[in-house]
Formats: sequence, structure tokens, C-alpha cells
Amino acid sequence: MVEVLKPGLYATIQDKGRFGFQAYGVPYAGVMDPYAASVANMLVGNDEDAAVLEMTMTGATLQFHSAAIICLSGADMSPMLNGHPIENHKALRVEKDSVLSFGGLKRGFRCYLAVSGGFETEKTMTSRSQFKGVTNQSVIAKGDVLPIMAQVKGMLQKHASIKINDAYMDANTIEVFKGPEFDKLSREQQTQLLTQVFTVSKDNNRMAYQLEQPLENDLDPIITSLVLPGTVQLTPSGHLIVLMRDCQTTGGYPRVLQLKESAMRTMAQKFTGNKVCFKWL
Repeated sequence: MVEVLKPGLYATIQDKGRFGFQAYGVPYAGVMDPYAASVANMLVGNDEDAAVLEMTMTGATLQFHSAAIICLSGADMSPMLNGHPIENHKALRVEKDSVLSFGGLKRGFRCYLAVSGGFETEKTMTSRSQFKGVTNQSVIAKGDVLPIMAQVKGMLQKHASIKINDAYMDANTIEVFKGPEFDKLSREQQTQLLTQVFTVSKDNNRMAYQLEQPLENDLDPIITSLVLPGTVQLTPSGHLIVLMRDCQTTGGYPRVLQLKESAMRTMAQKFTGNKVCFKWL
């Protein structure tokens, strides 16, 4: 069991997501940065779909009431085990009563904690991903006790670690395809869309990222149609909205771009004030 002493700013249990229910208006949810989550799961011997703890900007403070094997990946939030600094991308055995905590954010925006066996929280519609209105809780809270698989002493003979290419966290180029309504834009609008440097606004979360610099927009709304994580919508005000993992399943704004799946992980590690630009594949 893992007790939440402090939940941090915004931390949720997530796996790969909830598939097959979009026809009923249920979002996919799932980890915002699947690559980082997969790395952490791999290093503790989990399947890539095992549930992890996703922490945003500030880390949680957690006490382990049983021994566990853990690994962190994604953002560097200055992690500490019992007050001693530890590294990302390294599997560690933690003993009973150990406390995992975090300091300041050094790099990235979202960090992932994997435990061997995965977090065994409630499963709803085939997924453990927390989402308001679907699971009983939408975020973890102080005093929560998160079930995990108890570890046998000596299971981890030496600390496993790996060097990974995490340059994507610092990249500002977002690879995209044309969206269904892209060709309705004028040539000038298309050029601006693909040459403008955009700033991530304060309105960014698991549902969507709004970008600050507006485009001129004279397009009519579309008939409500399918949208996906990674769909870039153009609002009547000319602002772009990049839909993320908790996005709705349909929308009525023109869909001008669609992010490449791997570009989603780059976007997930951005926060207010960061700069991004779009690039054709």
C-alpha cells in the first residue's frame, strides 16, 4: 500500500486509456506522455499498460507501507527517497515506511511513477485511468491509500537503469498532418499556421492546450464531428486548441491539424509560456 501524504498540484492514476466507449461520449483518458510511462513500467518489469501515477508540475509525497520496486520517468521534479536524491530512469527497491518526495521542477512538466505490478486501483470500463464522472475519484487526495502488489525481499538484485533519448521534452517542433478542414483555410492562413511560433497559454490541462497567438478566422463552424487526442481546432476567435487525452469525443470547430502520436508526448511536457511551432511530417 502507498499512502498519499501530499497529493501535489494535480496527480492522477493513469494507464494507456479507455478504448471502445467513445460512442457513448466517454473520453480516452490515459497517460499524457505514453513514452515516459512505458519507460518507467519497463524498468520495473511491468507491461506497458500497467497503471502509473502521473504528476503535474509538482510531485506528491508518498509513504510506502510495504516494500516496492519503483521507477520514475518524464519530468525531473528533483525526486528524493527518505530525503536523499534519486534519479529518473532507474529502478530502485524501497523498503517499508520509506517516503518518496519531490523538490523543484527542473525540466519537463509531467512525471511518472511506476511500481512493480502497477497500481491496483479501481478499474472502470477496462481502465484504471481516473476521469471525473467515470471513476469515483478524478485525482488522488491526501490520505488516499493506493493498493500495490507486495514485493518479495531480494527480487531486485541490482538497480536497473537505462539511458533514454528524452530530447523530445525540450523540442518545440510539433509534427502534424492536415486536419479535415485544413484545405478550407486560405493560402495565407495555411502559411501562417505553419510558420507562426505559438505560445502555450495559461489555459492548458489534460483536456486541451490553448495557444495564445490568434489567426484570422472566417471559417464557419462545422457540423459536430469526431475529434481525437491531438486534433487541433480553430475557434471563432482565431485561437488554436490542441486537444489532449481527456478531450471530448466530438466538436464543432474546424479541425485544421492533427498531431502525430509521438508529438503528443512533446506537447504533454509543455506548460504556460513555452513556445511551439507546427511542422509537416
